[in-house]
Amino acid sequence: MLETTLVFVVALFAFYSLKRHHYIEPEISVKIKDQVGKLWGMAHHNMRENRFVRAEKALLTILKIDKTNAAAYNRLGVLYAKQKEYKDAIECFEIASSIQPTAPSLHNLGLIYYETENYEKAVRAFENALQLDDTMASRHIAVAKALEHLGNEKLMQEHLEKAAELEPTKESYSLLIALYRKKDMNIEADQLEHKLKKMVESTAKQKKPLRLRRSKRRVVV
Repeated sequence: MLETTLVFVVALFAFYSLKRHHYIEPEISVKIKDQVGKLWGMAHHNMRENRFVRAEKALLTILKIDKTNAAAYNRLGVLYAKQKEYKDAIECFEIASSIQPTAPSLHNLGLIYYETENYEKAVRAFENALQLDDTMASRHIAVAKALEHLGNEKLMQEHLEKAAELEPTKESYSLLIALYRKKDMNIEADQLEHKLKKMVESTAKQKKPLRLRRSKRRVVV
């Protein structure tokens, strides 16, 4: 009888414990979520105001709560990069990429490697970013600039041509024209210069303000 009672009591206690846990756990999760949200707000605000110490503190607090928060590591890397603390920035971007590889985090890592003149690692990071998202001209331009330092003009040309195709801008055209000239591809350079000239003229016309016609005043008799 005693054993049966004990089993019943234990079972009843377990049931109420699970039931209590069921209601408390979401409440704790919500509180943590709210806390992290507030910390993100503090981090963004302080970064905009160039209060880097406060922003760093908020981001590190987020990482104490969630050690696998790739976004916080990525943002912390941006913060260190702004202060030219490149070693710490690289570490943060590498951790972010290992937790959750994204095109922006890998691209940021490539930019820091480029800034520190580690061009081989920069190319590798840029190419990894492009594997995830190759639709931005800026990423192709970035890897092309790193490839230039390695003397790989063939691959550099491919990326600059892709950049010009994705976003035909003055920058993408100018970089490609310079490479064509360097490689004695003068026909291609001339054709692209003609396109660039027309594009600049078209842009200038669009920006030119229209003159309002002065309406003749009618004299009412």
